Amino acid sequence: MKYQITFVKEGKIWEAEEGTTVLEAEIAAGLKPDAPCGGRGKCGKCMVRIGGKDVPACQTVIQGNLEVETLRGEAGEQILTAGYGRKVTFHPGELAPDVDRPLMAAVDLGSTSVVAYLLDGRTGEQLSVKSVLNPQRQYGADVVMRSSYALEKGADILSGCIRRAVSELLREATKACGRSQEEIVKIVMVGNSCMHHLFLEIPVDTLVLAPYEPKVKEALELKASEYGFMVHPDAKLFWLPNIGGFVGADTSGCLLAADMDRREKMTLMVDIGTNGEMVLGNSSTGLTACSTAAGPAFEGAKITCGMRGSAGAIDHVYLEDGNLRFHVIGDGEPQGICGSGLLDAVACLRRMGWVDESGRMKETYYFTQNVFVEQKDIRELQLAKAAIAAGIRLLCRKKGIEPGNIEELLIAGAFGNYLDPASACAIGMLPGELKDRIVSIGNAAGEGARIAALNTEEFERSRELAGKTEFLELAMDPDFQDVYVDELEFPEEE
Repeated sequence: MKYQITFVKEGKIWEAEEGTTVLEAEIAAGLKPDAPCGGRGKCGKCMVRIGGKDVPACQTVIQGNLEVETLRGEAGEQILTAGYGRKVTFHPGELAPDVDRPLMAAVDLGSTSVVAYLLDGRTGEQLSVKSVLNPQRQYGADVVMRSSYALEKGADILSGCIRRAVSELLREATKACGRSQEEIVKIVMVGNSCMHHLFLEIPVDTLVLAPYEPKVKEALELKASEYGFMVHPDAKLFWLPNIGGFVGADTSGCLLAADMDRREKMTLMVDIGTNGEMVLGNSSTGLTACSTAAGPAFEGAKITCGMRGSAGAIDHVYLEDGNLRFHVIGDGEPQGICGSGLLDAVACLRRMGWVDESGRMKETYYFTQNVFVEQKDIRELQLAKAAIAAGIRLLCRKKGIEPGNIEELLIAGAFGNYLDPASACAIGMLPGELKDRIVSIGNAAGEGARIAALNTEEFERSRELAGKTEFLELAMDPDFQDVYVDELEFPEEE
């Protein structure tokens, strides 16, 4: 039997089967809800209001007609599109000869957000940029949850929704400058190994089970129309290579953007997100990469009042005359706290003596009556920051250096762009001695995709970079667990 579900805010009516959940009805109706825990009823982020009562959509079974008021929106999401600014010679290679004004596209397929750059195929000029939250978040916040969903229920649902999202971005990008999708003749994509496999509908079992390796590592040249793109019939789709484990094509893009293999200084590059990919080395020692499962705490998931960096989020916290102050995106009333705000808050609470070295809180700290940081949030942050810190320590050990020998620390990605380096060092996520050596390089993965689209030699260079980057599988490292546990505590206050 089917029942009528009315989504009040969206003005949408949907027929749903009896016994399905409200979350499943939202997804079927195209609402793109948040479900960081994958619909397991653990995160509390999919709350909706039914009959004046707030209930989790994933645990509410449809047994009659319902009026549903969704409680979380996407307005004001901060999606990082700008990169490092590396200059590159324009040399796109052969493009479709029958197109007078060919277009190219570069796509950064992130776990949290997707960014599409539209480029002029004759000049290399960037014509427009469009971005959207990754719709796969309705199946789980991190790649492990999404991989599990794909293994249990098939990858076609995840593949279909992300392909549609990218196609829609390309449609919006071309429309914004009065052009047609059919003029796109070249697309270059990057994304972590899981996003790569899910987009291409490659089985993800070897990523989440031993040996934790991608099934496909090499760079790819494919026919774009076979992946749902409404582009020129002969358009080519290129994927940069994966390196190993969860160090994917997005890291290859970062390596291109940062020119990592040509740097003389001992350089550490870290892309902090639900996975923390990092690469250490220089032109003399070569490059070594690893990935740590930082989890979605930096994106606001698993944090009681956590949210992404959008309107209403506390994004920065600071001490003024001994009192804790905060800034809210959009300058309105706080609705929650995002990752950068959480780092700042914990660093400040440590200085205030509110949180000790072990992470124990005196009591819950309230910013407002409805926005607060509690004990379990501190624990979630400890788990995430320890994963990053342990990865850095083990990379340094592999290179035979101390963290203090790192001459430059490049932070890539949206979270890294907005975090305060002093807070990251204060809580022990990044080595304290590197506080003044930290440089934000923005959306380096997206920039790497653009570089590869603009210059075919750079695309070929990505193969070389991936091939000569040593991969350190931390899950197989016997020292990882001990180092990880050591890094759970916060450093002593200076």
